Amino acid sequence: MAESEKSSSAELELKRLEKRLEELIATVHRLKDENRSLRARQDSLAGEKTTVMNRSEQVRARVEAMIGRLKAMERTA
Repeated sequence: MAESEKSSSAELELKRLEKRLEELIATVHRLKDENRSLRARQDSLAGEKTTVMNRSEQVRARVEAMIGRLKAMERTA
């Protein structure tokens, strides 16, 4: 292989590797953004879950209190 052919082949390989590296860097940036977005969504959903669980517990306690009052009314009637 002539010197110019080796140089040209090496340059082509280098350009190919450079392009691939740029693609990989872009993919990493995209995945970091997506990951950040998913973590924020997960935090939001965890907060919503806590709120729903607290409300559910409050409703359960109120229903149990009503049942207790109804049973007490039955006993006195």
